Amino acid sequence: MSSTKSLLLLLSVYLITTACGVVPKTKGMEAGAKGSSNAIETGVASWYGPNFHGKLTANGEVYDMDGMTAAHRTLPFNSEVVVENLDNGKTTRVRINDRGPFAKNRIIDLSRAAATEIDMIGPGTARVRLYLVVGDLENSRVTDLKVANFTIQLGSFSEESLALQESDKIEGSRVEPVTVNGTLVYRVYYGLYQDTAAAQSDLEALQLDGFDGFVKQIEND
Repeated sequence: MSSTKSLLLLLSVYLITTACGVVPKTKGMEAGAKGSSNAIETGVASWYGPNFHGKLTANGEVYDMDGMTAAHRTLPFNSEVVVENLDNGKTTRVRINDRGPFAKNRIIDLSRAAATEIDMIGPGTARVRLYLVVGDLENSRVTDLKVANFTIQLGSFSEESLALQESDKIEGSRVEPVTVNGTLVYRVYYGLYQDTAAAQSDLEALQLDGFDGFVKQIEND
């Protein structure tokens, strides 16, 4: 074989190999472009699931824990963000259709499906960074929202199954994981309130039904 033919053959093999060796996008890049230009917030994410499945979200949709959605305190509805788990580098992309979370130091509440994508179901929370990919930050100020400051605590359990059993007895209640002095507990909460008067009124009604509890500030674990 002539040197010219050999060169052409080698060139053909190189081109074919290069064409077939396209580097796949990382999961994070498929979820949405990341970069310092659209990183908007860093903090702790939590997730919510069965106790809210099928109920209405703040924008009037029916909550689907298997959908790719999330709750945020201030971002306009239908904004989309990429959520990066800073502990493992995994990302997920969600659409904002609900308000929350109202627990201390948490910045976003993910659906169960989104939380699964970034491996935070077990821990319950994760350190995350948010990247805005659809929407803008106009009208995204805390002062634009009526933020709930109080809830009713009806129980605290070391096992989630026990908390869920108690919550099943109380229509409208929910179970939230809370870390207290390094220990994970599961609390049964009822309602979100902007003032203590409304919360106290509901607590009295619950007490008449045989459920004891107390009004607490959400920010105080």
